[in-house]
Amino acid sequence: MNPQEAAALLGHCAAFDNRKPSQGAALAWAAALHDVPLDADAKAAVATYYTTAPKDPDAKLWILPHHVRTLRSRIRSARLENFQYEPLPDETPAEFIARYRGQVQAIASGRVAGPSSAPMLTGGPSREFVAELEARGWSVGQGVPDSDEEPVEAELLESVRRSGPLGIQCPVEQCQAAIGRPCKGPGGSEKQPMGKPRLTPHRARVRAASGESELSAGDRAAQEKAIKARSEQFLARQTDDIPDAVIVDEGATS
Repeated sequence: MNPQEAAALLGHCAAFDNRKPSQGAALAWAAALHDVPLDADAKAAVATYYTTAPKDPDAKLWILPHHVRTLRSRIRSARLENFQYEPLPDETPAEFIARYRGQVQAIASGRVAGPSSAPMLTGGPSREFVAELEARGWSVGQGVPDSDEEPVEAELLESVRRSGPLGIQCPVEQCQAAIGRPCKGPGGSEKQPMGKPRLTPHRARVRAASGESELSAGDRAAQEKAIKARSEQFLARQTDDIPDAVIVDEGATS
């Protein structure tokens, strides 16, 4: 924008705010807007500025060069909202740059109408997205319930596809955690309060998920007996390590 064009733009601004354009103001505006042409978008930026009411009702609107630059850029960017460049086959980098810049300028200036809607996405979800979805027990195209209420067990059996212990219902009688739900501890401790989810599933659930047969009553009794025996041996070793107490007679004299 040269001083003559800046003076014309200041005259356009004066129609809104009754300013008194001067040669000095025209030179200053030309220096601030040296890379902005005097076109319909520059004048539209002025109109847009005076269309918006000020934050302070008592304040007077007074447009400055940076307002013209910012609002003009917004007007032109809005026309490019749905623009998507379509390359040509065997297009060289130089041809791509020239054609891309030409299309952007044509649409941004309004000489060519831009797309009225965004192009539709094609193709399916990425493999990473599908893997993350399946890791959470869902699958592509699976329906989502309308409410946050927990689905019943029959729905879980049809919808959840999870490998590992969480893929089956916990066989422990005190737990009975549903498919996809973590096991819960029946006992309480500082690290695992009553009813809180366990960090790891019950061993019976792990065995069932891996296809191992459940221990019989005799095998469980033998296992418990072996654990009890190891505990007694450990306690016995701890007792042997304790030195005999020394009895001190308080009435004895040295």
